[in-house]
Amino acid sequence: MDSSGYVTLTRQSGLLREMQVVANNIANAATTGFRQEGMIFSEYVSSVRGGPSLSMGQGNVRNTSLEQGALTQTGGTFDFAIEGDGYFLVETPGGERLTRAGSFTVNGEGDLVTQDGHRVLDAGGAPVFIPPDVGPIAVAPDGTVSAGGGLIGQIGLVSPVDPREMVRQSGVMFEADEGSEPAENARIMQGFVEASNVDSIGQLARMIEIQRAYEMGQSFLDSEDERVRRAMDAMMKSQ
Repeated sequence: MDSSGYVTLTRQSGLLREMQVVANNIANAATTGFRQEGMIFSEYVSSVRGGPSLSMGQGNVRNTSLEQGALTQTGGTFDFAIEGDGYFLVETPGGERLTRAGSFTVNGEGDLVTQDGHRVLDAGGAPVFIPPDVGPIAVAPDGTVSAGGGLIGQIGLVSPVDPREMVRQSGVMFEADEGSEPAENARIMQGFVEASNVDSIGQLARMIEIQRAYEMGQSFLDSEDERVRRAMDAMMKSQ
């Protein structure tokens, strides 16, 4: 295969990965707290012995949109949305994670947990405990949990030290490699959840663009394959 074929193959592989990212975005358009992903393409230049350098495209880096999703009122006591730049702190088997999905519930032990059963933590990393039969629960914008006029805990509201270094661990969970700190420009809204920030129409349009670009690349590879075959046939007949 010549250089043009290798260049096209790298482009095709990048487009395939981007198609997977876009398809996952569309599939999670209705997932609470989901953050849309995109693909960053870069150029890889390699020297070729006895010839000019070879430039190839790579699509290996994903970036996450940090735009605020729409807030939907549910009226649920343990439904929370974050307005601003902040995340809930959650305990998982793999360690502490950050999430914007605030549809919580209380388990049999009285811990506030996510829909997957992961415990919600306070700013100090301790589980948020909701005593049974304490009456109506109220949560202040800073995460303070009270019942009957008495303070019973505080939901952790944090921000990653470097949002660009967050690594997605699952659909709505992120790991902050650089650590997290108390969120200053964020507040919790009780009785609301944050919808996915996926731009469904834009993602559908991008999917069509990727498909057309992939088809063009495949057409080029087919043409190159046919050209090489004809050249080889001509060489065989000339011998």
